Amino acid sequence: MTKEDILKEAKNYQDKIVKDRRYLHMHPGTGFDISEAVEYVKQELSEIGCKSQQCGRAGVCAIIGGKKPGKVFMLRADMDALPIKEESGVEFSSENGNMHACGHDMHTAMLLGAARLLKAHEDEIDGTVKLMFQPAEEIFEGSHDMIEAGILDNPKVDAALMIHVMAGMPFESGTVIVSSPGVSAPAADYFEIKVKGNGCHGSMPNMGVDPITAAAHILISLQEIHARELALSDKAVLTIGTINAGTAANAIPDTAVMGGSIRTFDEEVRTYLKERLTDISKLTAKTFRADAEVTFGSGCPTLLNDTEVSAAVERYMKELLGDKAFTSAQLSAMQGASKTSKTAGSEDFAYISQKVPSVMIALAAGQPDKGYKYPQHHPMVKFDETALSVGSAVYAYSALRWLAEHK
Repeated sequence: MTKEDILKEAKNYQDKIVKDRRYLHMHPGTGFDISEAVEYVKQELSEIGCKSQQCGRAGVCAIIGGKKPGKVFMLRADMDALPIKEESGVEFSSENGNMHACGHDMHTAMLLGAARLLKAHEDEIDGTVKLMFQPAEEIFEGSHDMIEAGILDNPKVDAALMIHVMAGMPFESGTVIVSSPGVSAPAADYFEIKVKGNGCHGSMPNMGVDPITAAAHILISLQEIHARELALSDKAVLTIGTINAGTAANAIPDTAVMGGSIRTFDEEVRTYLKERLTDISKLTAKTFRADAEVTFGSGCPTLLNDTEVSAAVERYMKELLGDKAFTSAQLSAMQGASKTSKTAGSEDFAYISQKVPSVMIALAAGQPDKGYKYPQHHPMVKFDETALSVGSAVYAYSALRWLAEHK
């Protein structure tokens, strides 16, 4: 199957891919609560003769190929949305209070399109393609859940690839950016700091222990980590996003609760930040006669792009798309930045990348000067659907070429 065949057949599926995307967009779920998407994916896979099975709490797995001996290449798409009320104004807007504001409906529709392409040429596959439709990416729990349920086994996965669409990029829709080797997305950790004091009347603060004062000092003290304890090269962000305490202006409450997140590109820095955040919170609280309890919630490690897989997929994309294919290093150089593949958003495909050789691809899906000016996670974000068939072709061609080169 030639690159011309792939692109032509993918384009022939464009209307169907758009239909899939719009159904998913109109029926968004969050986290693991994505039953409508799961049932839709299973139904569509069944209609093309592809048997699927549930993997984990709300994941779907399917196999295409296996008629010839060879390795296993996995393609991943996420299915969950965000708890955002949509304001995009598109005719197929969601009305249930959730929104596909990160483009996961695009990913799922593109992987369904790739499944049709691959199934139609199943006899030509040198090995096996595994399809991974995952839940709960936005809360960094879906990939880990599917790994625990065996997504990387039976058959054992040898390499993996993910695509993420990007709105508001100054590139023609359908342009791809292949992540260069190394870390392309930071680790993420969410945390809560609960400061425990002793409530009392606001007129008699000496009779209690003020958790708000202690929390304020903790907040300021945490800024010193970045200012004085990390090297210039240690890219990291520590953010306190919520502070909640009290219900009355003339009363000191028992507790104050802060919530925040950490983003790091290095696992050692990640560990250090978590340790120091805990120490500073506890000891600062103690200074003001309070106690602090630190808990870490969901998170994910750094996303690591394998050197060999990244280089191979870069070649495939240049074969398939020519001048519409870039590497992240080339993109940084074009933008006048240093050569780096690092972006700010975390991605729980990182769990996969820590287990098997993997690569992340960005797919441009909307230029600002063509009406796609809002970024991901914005209630007014829109994506250019002309990129859909390209995404399906990218998924399918990457798998076919890698398997052919690794017989």
